[in-house]
Amino acid sequence: MKNKLLLLFVWISLVITGLAINSCKKTNTNYLPTLLTNRQWQLASVLVYHYTGTTQTSVDTLNTNCNNTQIFKFNTDNTCSYTNFDCLPDSVTGRWAFIANNLYLSCDMTCKDTTSAGSSKPFQNARIQNLGQYSLILQTGDLESYYSPTQPRRIVQYGFIRVKTQ
Repeated sequence: MKNKLLLLFVWISLVITGLAINSCKKTNTNYLPTLLTNRQWQLASVLVYHYTGTTQTSVDTLNTNCNNTQIFKFNTDNTCSYTNFDCLPDSVTGRWAFIANNLYLSCDMTCKDTTSAGSSKPFQNARIQNLGQYSLILQTGDLESYYSPTQPRRIVQYGFIRVKTQ
């Protein structure tokens, strides 16, 4: 009889402990917007990866002769700005949002560039490769999940570093 009372007491204690642990209020602490909007991001590198199917055929480094500092700034009200895109002295603004479980960044700004069209929306659908306290890597271009083994693809990777406050 004593063993049954002891087991009942242990079982009740475990149930109460489990309820107490699970009843704590869970907060949705999504820190990604804070990481993005905390400070400005300075462009550090632009790499263009060329693939045929899954085979990488070449890598080009762009933006090597640019003396203009290129800054990507995200604001908490979901607006953003980019200064000196493609090394052209200009500043553009737009709106940003996370999409697809925070794996992609969508930005609607139209930037002047050196392409034949004269402008583009480079971050309209950008895959977030890395978003940390000090670095941000965005990939754009041919990011489809399914492609043929002979299909040529081009992925542009923008690497940013966080600008230190002075």
